[in-house]
Amino acid sequence: MEQSAVTPFELPADIIALIPMRNVVLFPHVVMPVTVGRARSIASIQYVLQSKTPIGIVLQKDPAIEEPGLDVLYPVGTLANVVRHITSEDGTHHAICLGIERFRIKELVEGYPFIAARIQRIPETIPDTTQVEALTLQLRERAMEILSLLPGVPAELAHALQATRSPSDLADITASLLDTEVAEKQALLETIDIEERLHKVLQILARRIEVLRLSQEIGERTKEQMEDRERKFLLREQLKAIQKELGEEGENEQEVAKLDEAITAAGMPEDIEQQTRKELQRLQRMPAASSEFSMLHTYLEWITELPWKLPEETPINLDAARSILEADHFGLERIKQRIIEFLAVQKLKPQGRAPILCFVGPPGVGKTSLGQSIARALQRPFVRVSLGGIHDEAEMRGHRRTYVGAMPGNIVQNLRKAGARNCVMMLDEIDKMTASAHGDPSAALLEILDPEQNATFRDNYLGVPFDLSRVVFIATANVIDQVSPPVRDRMEIIDLPGYTPEEKLQIAQRYLVQRQSEANGLQLDQCILLPEALQSIIANYTREAGVRQFEREIGRIMRHAALKIAQGEQQQVRIDANNLMDILGPEKYEHELALRTSLSGVATGLAWTPAGGDILFIEATRVSGSGRLILTGQLGDVMKESAQAALTLVKARASDLNIAASMFDGIDVHLHVPAGAIPKDGPSAGVAMFTALASLFTNQLVRHDVAMTGEISLRGLVLPVGGIKEKILAAQRAGIQTVLLPARNRKDLHDVPEAIRTTMQFVFLETADDAIRAALDVSINASDNNDQESS
Repeated sequence: MEQSAVTPFELPADIIALIPMRNVVLFPHVVMPVTVGRARSIASIQYVLQSKTPIGIVLQKDPAIEEPGLDVLYPVGTLANVVRHITSEDGTHHAICLGIERFRIKELVEGYPFIAARIQRIPETIPDTTQVEALTLQLRERAMEILSLLPGVPAELAHALQATRSPSDLADITASLLDTEVAEKQALLETIDIEERLHKVLQILARRIEVLRLSQEIGERTKEQMEDRERKFLLREQLKAIQKELGEEGENEQEVAKLDEAITAAGMPEDIEQQTRKELQRLQRMPAASSEFSMLHTYLEWITELPWKLPEETPINLDAARSILEADHFGLERIKQRIIEFLAVQKLKPQGRAPILCFVGPPGVGKTSLGQSIARALQRPFVRVSLGGIHDEAEMRGHRRTYVGAMPGNIVQNLRKAGARNCVMMLDEIDKMTASAHGDPSAALLEILDPEQNATFRDNYLGVPFDLSRVVFIATANVIDQVSPPVRDRMEIIDLPGYTPEEKLQIAQRYLVQRQSEANGLQLDQCILLPEALQSIIANYTREAGVRQFEREIGRIMRHAALKIAQGEQQQVRIDANNLMDILGPEKYEHELALRTSLSGVATGLAWTPAGGDILFIEATRVSGSGRLILTGQLGDVMKESAQAALTLVKARASDLNIAASMFDGIDVHLHVPAGAIPKDGPSAGVAMFTALASLFTNQLVRHDVAMTGEISLRGLVLPVGGIKEKILAAQRAGIQTVLLPARNRKDLHDVPEAIRTTMQFVFLETADDAIRAALDVSINASDNNDQESS
């Protein structure tokens, strides 16, 4: 037994240290081992060892709670002495406790390192009646009988029961021997009346004796009928016989009958139904206690709950579909027209293979909501499968049933959720999937999205083909380049580049203000957002392609108004542009073009990002040096090569630009792209770099309202680039008036909204000289055969 230091404090006589037990009930006059591992319980053991005082053993109602309070503990426990105490190598404490008497908890006492309680001891009062004496005699006989039915009972236990004369002691010792629920034992502990306790113990004993007798008879009967090779089924036969006597037989048959009805109602193809019924027959032969029973039962539930039948399709109403799209979305005319065409084909040829539409665009432009609108127009269930971060092929195809915890893939799971084989399924963030050691999930998409193959899609868990040809698949992505080429080849790409400020204003007035008013418990007339306030938010507080951040800012304003109205300060709140500073704080974005381009050597470029277009400032300066080109700003290899080509072209065209050759002697040229923490790369900054360098060496300012994009060659040609619409929208958001574009990108203006085409000026560049003329107004000596075009 451990020896500890002197106890630093002593508890009052009516306060004891407690050990809450999860599944153990200790009775008075019974010796029982107790294992404790919680810190406060260990502290209780150490205290009673040091103070040589009794300890309280009490049962807690919820075993999962680590720090039980008074409401979690049963009110009656047993006061016990610690006879022996051992600490194991893993830190667990083992104590042998001898129960003394019952006690009742009056309250818990704080301020001790263990759970301490003020208690009231419950003395034993034994009535001297013939009824108690008769019950005691009957209990001793029944206890000896049950000992005879239990195998391996030591003889000392029978002698102890015979020697016990006190009715209370006999009831408690017998109760501790019973193989019954812990709650039932606690009920016996809380039964203070001796006569009532004897009755309860006798009832439990009678029930256990009957079960043990029956088990013994079954064992003797089945043992004679079985050979050696059948002995392993002994326990199962005993279990069946016990269930029959208890009236619990037939549960397995009921489950099989339910599954049989479900298979009939599922409407599976004939070959799949035959295979499913074979599995059902296997289940019927299995014992319910088998681990494979649960696995096979789960599999049959999955396969019967899938939507095998094709529901009756509602005729497509194109006018209603057009109205739904107009009600849900503003602008996006070309996308809406493509969706209407898609629905028209579905109406004319319902059994045809539908193309896989993939909406590509920055966050917040309405890709997911377009899919929901299509589902509403088709009057079909809509489910969304989030593919972001998936890196395991089994997430798409499912796990084989041989694995523990196997489940079908996301496609099958969402089909079960939709409950219809012709649902609209959105594969969200298809560009965020990544390959790993567990396989490439995008490879599994090839079969899912291929109209020639998905009619026989095979999930690894189901192990049977399932027809996905009637599912309307819609995918979304931010960057289509990150989607594998084979998957991209199976989809029709539809770009959603972003919204103009005018479109954002209309979207806010039609949808966002109403949605945020409802979300914050306001009526529409309680908070009035004036158009100039919305325009100020668009221009000064958000700079995004979509409207997600815009809606968040509107939500902040609505919460401000809700506070005013809830406090009774105002009945109606009107917000104009002058109120935004107090609600949203200082403006987050400023128009810095004039400031940026007030020095020579600074040009404004246009860049494409996954979140939409953006403007890019390119700064150049020269310092004394040895002719090096210094590049900073987290530039990628492509932009570094564009910078080198731009400097070489400036040197080659020095005489045409009226730049003295001596200006390149003994200097280093430093080219910097600000926001250096953001990596930048791409083949569209050549023209802007060339213009910045030409501005530096000619000491001419670049017009502050001009932005440009395009790549250059060493011959001075301007090469086409991508993302034109996104870049033009970014230029408009930044207040750019004139955009310089490669002449070969003229066709891309067709995708730009007409409102922007009429308010901005576009200059098309055939050569780098055209960019110098438009941005610097510098005279070029070389003859030029290309005319400047503008629209």
